[in-house]
Amino acid sequence: MKVLVPVKRAIDYNVKVRVKPDNSGVDLNNVKMAINPFCEIAVEEAVRLKEKGIATEIVVVSIGEKASQEQIRTGLALGGDRGIHIQTDLALDSLQIAKLLNKVVEEESPDLVILGKQSIDSDNNQTGQMLAALAGMPQGTFASEVVIEDGKAKVTREIDGGLQTVLLDLPAVVTTDLRLNEPRYASLPNIMKAKRKPIDTKSVDDFDVDVTSNVKTLKVMAPPQRQGGAKVASVEELIDKLKNEAKVIS
Repeated sequence: MKVLVPVKRAIDYNVKVRVKPDNSGVDLNNVKMAINPFCEIAVEEAVRLKEKGIATEIVVVSIGEKASQEQIRTGLALGGDRGIHIQTDLALDSLQIAKLLNKVVEEESPDLVILGKQSIDSDNNQTGQMLAALAGMPQGTFASEVVIEDGKAKVTREIDGGLQTVLLDLPAVVTTDLRLNEPRYASLPNIMKAKRKPIDTKSVDDFDVDVTSNVKTLKVMAPPQRQGGAKVASVEELIDKLKNEAKVIS
């Protein structure tokens, strides 16, 4: 069984994000970049499937600038077998990414596509669903448990009311939630081995895909600073402040 794992290069989650002075975007100068945490969970789940003898090959794919190969190498160090890099300097939105991934799916014919439910930068939570629609595959989103047996994927997904279990015919698309697993650390020997694993580099021009974005960012602003709290002497005073100052009750 072949598993395809798309990964994204994003700002390291430990970094404090700074907005550019002109509010045109996020300042990426000298900022540490890393594999998107949800993508890392997807890689871990694919590796666990391989360790169980279910998956036979893990293909890690990333779309982005040349430096995105670092994140592919991370995926290979965690247990991936080979990588595919679609190199572009364009700022692509979710639909364009899904279209390109669909072309990769057509070429690779994976039995399972597993990817993070969202990236921590754009936070759109769209690519997996769009890919499933374009590829005509069943989908299980927000997965907290994935069981593969008898040519089907049983996916337990987190919803507002609790948990929902769906049974998907393979091939299928699964997006990962935080509680699916805890990713391992790449060992030094595996990091060294990853340097010798193959990465097939392609260009956006190699695919018959219109990558013209229909999304335009007008302005990026930092969230307002949180105001300090205040103590109240009684329940009556609390109600009065919630009603007249915060205006959250009437």
